[in-house]
Amino acid sequence: MAVAFTKEESFETASETLIPDRPISPHPNLVTEAGLKALELQLQQAREAYDAVSTIEDVNERRRQAASPLRDLRYFAARVRTAQLVPESTSIDTVAFGSTVTFSRDDGRVQTYRIVGEDEADPKAGSISFVSPVAKLLIGKAVGDVVSMSDQELEITAIS
Repeated sequence: MAVAFTKEESFETASETLIPDRPISPHPNLVTEAGLKALELQLQQAREAYDAVSTIEDVNERRRQAASPLRDLRYFAARVRTAQLVPESTSIDTVAFGSTVTFSRDDGRVQTYRIVGEDEADPKAGSISFVSPVAKLLIGKAVGDVVSMSDQELEITAIS
């Protein structure tokens, strides 16, 4: 649509409000129950943020302010829509999606991570995505198994 048919001050103003969509992973959107609830909460927060800026009278300012919430709204709506809830694993014999796994590294470090969906992964908080290199190596393995990653070996010491 040409700028002449909108209330934009200029083409530059219109283009300022366009921000690229958040990339959506090509992997299946596996989620834990907590991950699905977090996505639903983020979707609700994006809706609220968008609704809050939609009352701004100045059309240019409204578009600028709405760009980010609208982008988040599209992203989280797609993620909730495509979410595949994975029931919590009852087995502690092998590492699976949703498992918490503890492993030791060659250098003596011991690390514990829960394997979760991409949107809920936060390594600093102790969770990694099921598509991360470490998780891919650990899934399907048992306590005592050793896997090689780059120039290190990781030994699984516990699964819960």
